[in-house]
Amino acid sequence: MASRTLLEALIEKAGWEFPDFRREFRKAGNRLARALKDPRFRDLDMSEATFRRWVAGKVRQPTSVYVQTMQHLFDERPIVELLAPPRGGDPTALSRQDLERELAMTAREASAHAASVASAFLSDLSVDQVQEDVRRLARTYNTRPPFDVLREARQMRTDTEALLNRTHIPEQKQQLLIAIGQVTALLAMTAFDLGSLGEAARLARSAGMYAEVTGFTPLAAFAAGTLSMLSYWEGRPSEAIRFIHQARSFAGVGAAGQARIAAIEARAYGHLGDRLRATAAVERALDLDPAEVDDLHDELAGEFLHGPERISRSHGTTFLLLRDGAAAQHHARQVLELLATLPEAQQIPRIEAEARADLAAALILGGELEEAAEVLKPIAALAPERRAVGLVERVVHVSRLLTAEPVRTSPSAIVLREALEEYTRVAVPRQIGGAVARLSLG
Repeated sequence: MASRTLLEALIEKAGWEFPDFRREFRKAGNRLARALKDPRFRDLDMSEATFRRWVAGKVRQPTSVYVQTMQHLFDERPIVELLAPPRGGDPTALSRQDLERELAMTAREASAHAASVASAFLSDLSVDQVQEDVRRLARTYNTRPPFDVLREARQMRTDTEALLNRTHIPEQKQQLLIAIGQVTALLAMTAFDLGSLGEAARLARSAGMYAEVTGFTPLAAFAAGTLSMLSYWEGRPSEAIRFIHQARSFAGVGAAGQARIAAIEARAYGHLGDRLRATAAVERALDLDPAEVDDLHDELAGEFLHGPERISRSHGTTFLLLRDGAAAQHHARQVLELLATLPEAQQIPRIEAEARADLAAALILGGELEEAAEVLKPIAALAPERRAVGLVERVVHVSRLLTAEPVRTSPSAIVLREALEEYTRVAVPRQIGGAVARLSLG
């Protein structure tokens, strides 16, 4: 008899009866409880009747805790895939994602064995592999859920620290410390995306310390910029300016790195309501020599490289803070135009969604409610696990604008507000990090 869902096919392949599934499901929940420090996942249980509904694909609105646990139990397959009928052919055959996981595991095992054989010394090839792994992590950051990045980055840090303890060659130690610092900076951004601002700040400071030890100034500037960003997110824009001055003091930072610093500075002044200095920072970000490059923002790139579309996205938010709807609209529309010119592989769905949220806010400020609702429709395509804190809090700001006059009592505003509340409720930062102390938009 054909399996009704991929979930049922996978359970049959594992040879599990209900008691077996129940035991493994509880184990998966406990693993998540420890990893996420979230007691909601501890000792999860499921009745046999509920189990039968899941395998039949008849569950309607599953609890997010159960969704995350089920996905974790079955190698992070999306829940929509698990509850859908198996694809043609062998329902338990390896999908493309399965093949990629198997290949990655095989490559890691081969790499670990080769490293153990060469344990008498540290080959330069081992250092090269670390640098390549960091480059790939940075460049795939925005195409993956933050959970995935978190798990891989943590393991990468552990593996690199082990290599560091095996070498006494100064040049290798320098390269490995820089790599650890870069991974730590990416972990800081992951913690931020998940809504854990305190841990993000701790990680950013750690990245800054690695930068100090190695003298790698682009990383020092990136870490200080991140601390500035976290400061205004937590409602301390004056402290954010102090970190910006620190970030700008480092030499050897290319135009891309300087543009990121200037964009963060503009946002900080936007929170302070200082239009003159905010506008000056925006202009500074747009008036840099692109020939100036560095080994972090430009060579490693990925999450470290804030291209024109991300800079414009930030400027749009700055002008929203200054209640300048026209300028906010201009920059948000510019983001969408820039993204539309990029190849699909370079698209950043989260940045597009954030720009759409800012554009909707600007439109609502101008009384254009219907257009705002149209602008927001595409953001529904972004899965809950990809809705980082920057997007969530922008959507929260839009929801708040819908409670103000003159749109508050509009039937369209009420419907839209309810949809946006559900959109943020199921997002990862709301489940993991809780509410942010101070929203990005004041």
